[in-house]
Amino acid sequence: MTTCRRRRIPVSALALTLAGATVAGGLTACAAQPDPGTVTVLNSATDAKEHTANQAFFDTCAEPLGLKVKQISVPADQVATKALRMASSDSLPDILELDGSELAQFAETDGLRPLAETGFDAEGFSDSAVSLGSYDGTQYGVARSVNSLALIYNTTMLADAGLEPPTTWEELRATAAALTQGNTYGMAFSASPNADGVYQFLPFFWSAGGDEAHLAEGTGGQEALQLWKDLVDDGSASRSVVNWNQQDVNDQFVSGRTAMMVNGPWQVPVLSAQDSVEWAVASIPVPQAGQDPVPPIGGTVMTVPKNSDTDRERNAGAILNCLNSEQNQLGWGERVNNVPTRADAAQAYREQNPELAPFADLVATARSRTAEVGTRWPMVGDALAGAFQSVLTGRSSPAQALERAAQQAGE
Repeated sequence: MTTCRRRRIPVSALALTLAGATVAGGLTACAAQPDPGTVTVLNSATDAKEHTANQAFFDTCAEPLGLKVKQISVPADQVATKALRMASSDSLPDILELDGSELAQFAETDGLRPLAETGFDAEGFSDSAVSLGSYDGTQYGVARSVNSLALIYNTTMLADAGLEPPTTWEELRATAAALTQGNTYGMAFSASPNADGVYQFLPFFWSAGGDEAHLAEGTGGQEALQLWKDLVDDGSASRSVVNWNQQDVNDQFVSGRTAMMVNGPWQVPVLSAQDSVEWAVASIPVPQAGQDPVPPIGGTVMTVPKNSDTDRERNAGAILNCLNSEQNQLGWGERVNNVPTRADAAQAYREQNPELAPFADLVATARSRTAEVGTRWPMVGDALAGAFQSVLTGRSSPAQALERAAQQAGE
């Protein structure tokens, strides 16, 4: 016979916030008592190869501690919903792996334990990686590896045209125009009205000085929108960019229908597996020579939900320390083609993968999407998507689009 005990759910605030409800006091839950020797992890590693590779790293870290790790893997867009259900039954995992853009909404509920309180050693990580895992100045999550965006180009097409990869916006327009011939465009990017398009717009928006907290202020955002519009109006980029996600962009590149594209390291397995296109990676062009590009930093962060059992939190912290050693970060980064977040591991990654070094350099100057606006990011992202869609389809000027975006974002 199972006996239900009434106890306060440690992360009920999180559950209630996600559910849009307000309930006073504790909740009654009837949950099986967790195995003290097993650390549970909720993540999105549904791909069999990724799940298996993940487990190997977890086992390597857990066994010396006398622990086991059990993964609970669901599709990425279901992690938050799954966490909600687990919170309502008092069965949240010991480690919750979230997309970096989702961390703020979880941390705001006071449902996550600051990593410093779990025994996690945060020394030696890049500033951008710390920012990705932080909310309101406190680090709640750690990313083993991260990604960003770069300019990927067809080396044969550029060499045949006697061109070098562009480094400035002026060079980008000129190079893209020179490479546009027949059915081949010079440049491709995603301007889809969702997270893919917004992620690709941010390097241009931020590098020009755009401010996501004040969308209509300054000229940087307008200049970034004008650049994208110019590329399309010049005929150097397809008008179909408003419908393309990042995979579509890669398909255009691999098929030879574009000479350059903006994309991330997650495309490397596909690019490496094909032999139709010779490719290389360069930095994202910037408005003026000598500027540092400011792309977004992306990836997942591992967090520790609050638990009344401090031993379980310390076990989670010990696992995270091991996963984030230089050796383990380097091994995982090479497995998923992402850049390690420890400075020493990132340097080793750069040296061992010189063809991907620009990604490592770009991560060093990258920014978190939620660093400035926190839990408002989803609304801001939607507003930015509406702005570039409106400009690229000719419905508004850059200034008009950003004025409307500011209103949509609640400024």
